[in-house]
Amino acid sequence: MLLEPLNRLKEADSRLNMTQGVLGGVELGVLPGMDSILSAFALERLVGFFGNVAQRNHQKENFDVIIYDGISSEETLRMIGASSKARLYLKYLRNMAEKTDLGRLAGPSLLRLVDEALSISGRRRLLNGNMSAEIWDSMERMLERVSSAFTEPHKFGCFLVMDPNSTISVNSALRYWGCTVQAGAQVAGAIGIASPHPNVESEERLRKNFLPLPLAFVPQISMDAFIDWNAIMLKTNSKHARDLLSLPARNSNSMMPSVKFDVARKSVTLLMPGFDKSEIKLYQYRGGSELLVEAGDQRRVICLPPEIQGKVAGAKFLDRSLTVTMR
Repeated sequence: MLLEPLNRLKEADSRLNMTQGVLGGVELGVLPGMDSILSAFALERLVGFFGNVAQRNHQKENFDVIIYDGISSEETLRMIGASSKARLYLKYLRNMAEKTDLGRLAGPSLLRLVDEALSISGRRRLLNGNMSAEIWDSMERMLERVSSAFTEPHKFGCFLVMDPNSTISVNSALRYWGCTVQAGAQVAGAIGIASPHPNVESEERLRKNFLPLPLAFVPQISMDAFIDWNAIMLKTNSKHARDLLSLPARNSNSMMPSVKFDVARKSVTLLMPGFDKSEIKLYQYRGGSELLVEAGDQRRVICLPPEIQGKVAGAKFLDRSLTVTMR
């Protein structure tokens, strides 16, 4: 997966002769941290986050549902938030390309090289007669499509998995709910690993703790012996889990919006479950038109409507939500 795009760049360079053969001698190896990036490329080939037809999917096998269980929860959240972070990097690169001598000199050549590589791979060219500003805008729209894919319940759903008998596990699930919102996605439901002798009272208490998220329980599975999946799936609790996992869009009505704007009160309310007010940091950029929220190893940029833009006058944390008032 790493060599495929490099080989395209080498082929494009051989046509354009931009590096005088230097690129042809480059060899790459997999470094620590690349696993999540490469798994994101694999998902792109299967589901087409960039809006392209998932070629590998329909050429070989068709899938109704694809389940991704990443290296760790933190890495999965970083992968979900990668497109929104990439948009921030794109803004910085665009400023450098348009406002510095180095960018104005090297930018067009690099774009030509990438454009040629895209044509070799059969994808649509970036340049195609477009001006530089149009190319930057096109890349911005592409990343925006990827970010929006994670917010559409019928396309993508995250689920919290926990041990209901462990306070640490339950608190971690609540925190990951907030971290998922920070990363730019929605949690479709929560799943508890049921004990052999479930406690109805504790299960109801857990449901209230995660409202309005739907909650289902699945039986604990032992990996020491042969697993009878038919018996597991026929259990009553498993039916609730099947309904929860079958289609996240069914649960879209129970999802709390991550951002709510109140023009009359000139305020914005952010869903922040699992966090304390002391853990949340607020910053303002671009003359008060953007609000940057930092919490849970994630940064989220909130673009404010013109009617709300201004300086932060105060913030109130109540019922898992942070309400920020502007002036």
